[in-house]
Amino acid sequence: MANIKSQIKRNKQNQVKRQRNRVYRGAARTFVRKANAAIKSGVEETAQAEVKNAIKALDKAVTMGVIHKNNAARRKSRLVKKLNSLQ
Repeated sequence: MANIKSQIKRNKQNQVKRQRNRVYRGAARTFVRKANAAIKSGVEETAQAEVKNAIKALDKAVTMGVIHKNNAARRKSRLVKKLNSLQ
């Protein structure tokens, strides 16, 4: 544990930010997982809706600063490529 007052405060801030970031990162992972499952199921309408939700969650995570924009772009690209291979 830190003895320095500013470091104690920084540790508290990091814990709060970590909890906040987990929400957006976890949501993005969940929606991507659902989209992949929908694509595997083969139902095109459901897959399109799930991919749209996943893209929205990834964009939200980027906006909140949880993941890098290139990371989100890569994940979205892979999802859309899988969705297009379904057609």
